[in-house]
Amino acid sequence: MTHPTYAQLRAVTPLASVLLEENPSPMTLEGTNTWVLRAPGIEECVVVDPGEDEIGHLERVAAHGPVALVLITHRHHDHAGGAARFAELTGAPVRALDPSLVLGSEALGEGEVVAAAGVELRVVRTPGHTSDSVSFLLDGPGAAQAVLTGDTILGRGTTVIDHPDGKLGPYLDSLRRIADLAPGTAVLPGHGPELPDAPAVAAAYLAHREQRLEQVRGALDRLGAGASARQVVELVYADVDESLWPAAEWSVEAQLAYLRA
Repeated sequence: MTHPTYAQLRAVTPLASVLLEENPSPMTLEGTNTWVLRAPGIEECVVVDPGEDEIGHLERVAAHGPVALVLITHRHHDHAGGAARFAELTGAPVRALDPSLVLGSEALGEGEVVAAAGVELRVVRTPGHTSDSVSFLLDGPGAAQAVLTGDTILGRGTTVIDHPDGKLGPYLDSLRRIADLAPGTAVLPGHGPELPDAPAVAAAYLAHREQRLEQVRGALDRLGAGASARQVVELVYADVDESLWPAAEWSVEAQLAYLRA
């Protein structure tokens, strides 16, 4: 597919459209996907992850309102940094798993079904990337099921375990939960393009993580059991651009904690 241009709302399913924030980086790919959800014929919308605190992007998202509710997939600034200002712009409450991010409402709970703008979103806890990561199963009229994954699954590549807040064991459990969804459940990620089949992507992520763990085990055999994350990165990620090594080091820290537990 051709990736969407910035500042233009693009319909992805009958219920979900995306507005790409212009904050590209090695961590955000082309930028943050801000999702605008509504059933056909409904005026108000639900916004998932308003993005950075960048007024131009927030005003462009608000222009597609009225906004009934704002949901946050996790606490990172590229997803939640602009939530407070967006709430001021729209008057909409903000809900997240982390109570410190909530404005004008209450924290989300596992299994809760949130209904607004003619759609339903079931809250699925998916910790690992961060401790407060959640995904949302999206249902509504005229559309197949989809899952908004934040940074638990990206549209391209794999995600980082933000150690020490993020942990590998819970992340693997989260991937297994997504792998158990119905075949054909579309992925609406926090970064990168949408994907057609969440269980298939989760299975591929699990295989990749097992491969990385095996590589880390091999590195420890060569370097010694007390090797640092940096030493492991220099060996295992030798073919990866060095600009990505700091992020790789977070994930290796999480892998070492998992293996040494």
